[in-house]
Amino acid sequence: MTDANAKADLQRYLQGGREALLWKLDGLSEYDVRRPVVRTGTNLLGLVKHLAGVEVGYFGETFGRPFAESLPWMDEDGEPNADMWATLDESRTQIVDLYRRVWAHSDATIKALDLDAIGHVAWWPEDRSQVTLQRVLVHLVSETHRHAGHADLVRELIDGAAGHRPDNDNMAPGDLSWWDAYRARLEATAREAGAGG
Repeated sequence: MTDANAKADLQRYLQGGREALLWKLDGLSEYDVRRPVVRTGTNLLGLVKHLAGVEVGYFGETFGRPFAESLPWMDEDGEPNADMWATLDESRTQIVDLYRRVWAHSDATIKALDLDAIGHVAWWPEDRSQVTLQRVLVHLVSETHRHAGHADLVRELIDGAAGHRPDNDNMAPGDLSWWDAYRARLEATAREAGAGG
């Protein structure tokens, strides 16, 4: 496999995660995209905002290619976890559009550099802060898909919608009654296993 093919594969997987994450916002109200459904406050729009900042850092600062826009929530003196939720002044459209502009910036970095290009991740421990573009791409594919997985669960908790992407949900075939019976069978198995342990 050539470096060009490896880079294209990594970028394709990164883009797939990006698009899967944004798809989870489709059809939801402004409340539901912001709604914290677990104790840690995880919410769909916050995941998008977080990943925008993550890409700015890894594909911008790390390779000396700063993003043209300021992200105030990324300030060191800012509120903890400010990147994980949208304020009233930050609309869904603003955050999604920002994420898409960040993609363009990141993709320009990926296109401009070879996989073995060296960067420096200032927020990593010094003994492993020197990285290659390939390592950053692998890291970001993992990070993006991790948060897309969070978004899968958050969306299912909000309205029951599940699946990987619009053209391929990657789910077992079954209607609502099948899924109810499936879940009931798993619950019964878990209870029986718990009683035996």
